Amino acid sequence: MEASAHAGARLHDVDWSGRDEPRHGAAGATINRLPVLLLPGDVFASRRIRPVLQQLESPVAQGISVNDTLRPVSRYWDRIERPEQLLAALPEAMRVLTSVSETGAVTLALPQDTQVETVDYPAEFLQPRVWRIPRPEPEAALLDAVAQLAAAAHQPMIVAGGGVRYSEAEEELDAFARAFSVPVAETQAGKGSLAWDHPWNLGPIGATGGLAANRYAAAADLVIEVGARLADFTTASWTAWQNPDLQFVGINVAEADAARAGAIALVADARQTLRALRRRLAEVGAGGDRSRMDEVARLHVEWRAEVDRQRCRQSAEPGRLTQPQVIAAVNDAAGTKGTVVCAAGSMPGDLHKLWRAQSPDDYHVEYGYSCMGYEIAGALGVKIADPSRDVFVLVGDGSYLMMNSEITTSIQEGAPLTIVVVDSHGFASIGALARSMGGRNNFNELRARDPQTGRLDGPYLPVDFAGHAASMGATVRQAATEPELAAALADARQADRTNVIVVEVDTSEQVPGHESWWDVPVAEESESPTVKAAREKYEEARVAERWHG
Repeated sequence: MEASAHAGARLHDVDWSGRDEPRHGAAGATINRLPVLLLPGDVFASRRIRPVLQQLESPVAQGISVNDTLRPVSRYWDRIERPEQLLAALPEAMRVLTSVSETGAVTLALPQDTQVETVDYPAEFLQPRVWRIPRPEPEAALLDAVAQLAAAAHQPMIVAGGGVRYSEAEEELDAFARAFSVPVAETQAGKGSLAWDHPWNLGPIGATGGLAANRYAAAADLVIEVGARLADFTTASWTAWQNPDLQFVGINVAEADAARAGAIALVADARQTLRALRRRLAEVGAGGDRSRMDEVARLHVEWRAEVDRQRCRQSAEPGRLTQPQVIAAVNDAAGTKGTVVCAAGSMPGDLHKLWRAQSPDDYHVEYGYSCMGYEIAGALGVKIADPSRDVFVLVGDGSYLMMNSEITTSIQEGAPLTIVVVDSHGFASIGALARSMGGRNNFNELRARDPQTGRLDGPYLPVDFAGHAASMGATVRQAATEPELAAALADARQADRTNVIVVEVDTSEQVPGHESWWDVPVAEESESPTVKAAREKYEEARVAERWHG
């Protein structure tokens, strides 16, 4: 693989403009291993003009600005106070941006006066350069050890993460699973690595996982993580695996991720490692296990039926759809040429369970940082990167209110999107989480304050999402039934401009956890009966947490 210094499709410039979005974007890029170049303006290097407009002064140092908040979320951060410093900074920035293991956000803060200075650079510094991206091979002795473990395992499984896609390892994953009867579970970033109906695809795992993967994982004796980070959602807060003899193998170009949970760490390219491991297992005569094939087939059928059931869940309230119904309708409309984009709230979890992906291109969900406001802006990038795909945005009303201006940009750029605004009258996801912790408040709902009680328990605010989107130039429709939503989605696919479809949903109909758990601590001492009850359930569930490593 190669990357050019002019590869604009992979490197993105972000204007700081005094807003908060770059911090969230930088964190999202770093946690998801995406190369993003940020070039924010900065305070005067000379310090002669201070404070400047929008400057946040620090009493301990004049060289600190709001750009310093990007330090902890950037893989590389530098302040260019002299123009000749770019001779040292830019090669380092490109090294990080093109690194298979270190890539993420790169920030070069540019003081206003430095930006306009003139300096003579060597001519060769400005010549185009090709950065070659390596595919590191696994170490032979470790590969032998892993092959022995895999050959002896009774219930092995693979956890496919985003590294499968970055490495373009989908075909090798398919070949490995088929050759040795090893089922595959998907993380959010790894969803679509195998088609949803692939015989060895157990589906999503963990706190946002499904019955098949979670039930199989409970007794697994070997977990081969491929390009995954094993974050708390994937591991169900380390309750997913209960076999006391469990062993982990980590295949990852990032050593810290490969070695997690005490794994045998194969610090190497995912595609090359799966290929090498498949050959080594073939050499020792390892093959498929018929009993395992039967179990996986049974779990697959059971999970498929459960997804069918959830996608058909209907609201008891007339004129409202459920979130699963909305997801199913968008999935059907997307077909094989559509991509869904989502990021925050409860929808990523429901999408992880219910979206039937045919390929990695079908599914674009940012859940490493759960960045509210990412949805529409991220979808615009997806559309520009591949104009041939129909791009569908699923965004909650709370996230929509935080960032929606790229609707206008999409029209300006001639990059039509289909945006489905799921109106749940507020931040329903965090509201449901608060209730599960014993909380009793309406802070997360868009309600009017009752003048008599002073509490936020009045009627829902009449937010006109349709009118707002129309004012930004979008074509707008509202849907209250499945036929109306299907018709609106069909029309949107044929349109030459961005369409916004507003759907009011019934939040009382939620997709279950499917035998998983997420560790969100509950107050140990409280006078609230609901908090006390939630604490008891928390203590019972925490017993299942396991320490690996």
